[in-house]
Amino acid sequence: MMQPTNVIYHLAPTKRWHDWPEDQAYTPAEYATDRFIHCTAGDELMLQVANTFYRTSPDDFVLLAIDTSLLSAPLKWELSDDALATRFPHVYGPINRNAIIEVRQVLRATDGTFTGWQHG
Repeated sequence: MMQPTNVIYHLAPTKRWHDWPEDQAYTPAEYATDRFIHCTAGDELMLQVANTFYRTSPDDFVLLAIDTSLLSAPLKWELSDDALATRFPHVYGPINRNAIIEVRQVLRATDGTFTGWQHG
């Protein structure tokens, strides 16, 4: 299924997402080091990224669907310096809650492989 061009995804640990105060913009732990929030566009690429970087993680994850037209932080599409060699959307600031238009539960196989997600 083709995604609207204004929707990007961010994979978040379920516990961090649910523990995050609802009245605050969301910031992942990696933001302190990277100074931007890693995102992805498109279902297939999101699964590829999840399986490349998080398959061995025992954590549960949610997928945040973000409407880029509602973001209050700057968004830049930048070339990845890893094996995927494609441009990824990076958010340079916290993700304001009203830009998160859907939270989906991520589905995984018993070996940790990401297989998809349930729509909210």
